[in-house]
Amino acid sequence: MGRVEYLAMKTSEETTANLINSDLNEFVAATKKLVKDVRILGGLGFGTSFLQWAASISAIYLLILDRTNWRTKMLTSLLVPYIFFTLPTVIFHFFSGDFGKWIALIAITIRLFFPKEFPEWLEIPAALILLLVVAPRLIAETLRENWVGAVICLAIACYLFHEHVKASGGFKKCFTEKHGISNTLGIVALLVYPIWTIFFHIF
Repeated sequence: MGRVEYLAMKTSEETTANLINSDLNEFVAATKKLVKDVRILGGLGFGTSFLQWAASISAIYLLILDRTNWRTKMLTSLLVPYIFFTLPTVIFHFFSGDFGKWIALIAITIRLFFPKEFPEWLEIPAALILLLVVAPRLIAETLRENWVGAVICLAIACYLFHEHVKASGGFKKCFTEKHGISNTLGIVALLVYPIWTIFFHIF
């Protein structure tokens, strides 16, 4: 009788040990999966942030390029909403705050009372600052972080690319002409960020 109780107790202990080991193995596997997922998400976050900065810099580069002697036939005013939707959050909040309000006030004052002193190349940058300052919260906080903003950016980038290819005289020429290739690379950079964002919103 005692031997039977001993064997039953031993079997019970072995079962408990197996259950504990099984639970520990599952916990370790879950932890490894969590770490792997965090690494993947961290990489995606870094990639999205990097492409966002690259898109904003490319748009500003194209804007500056068009304000110089390398004028193009593109409707570069469309870069204003593109920059609005892709501007990194830190810079967006900085220019939409008091600093941007002061710039907008000075620009409007000069434009109204001293129009001859207001250079033409400052009109689009001033419009961008004014848009950052007066944009409603729905657009500034919701659409900027949503796939809708990415779709708008993609539409703008596709239109600019189409117009650039048309103005260059063909797809091949826009990659071979001396001044055209700089614009082409800038516009291609505009396409990457919204495509990336929309892809990861869908999948």
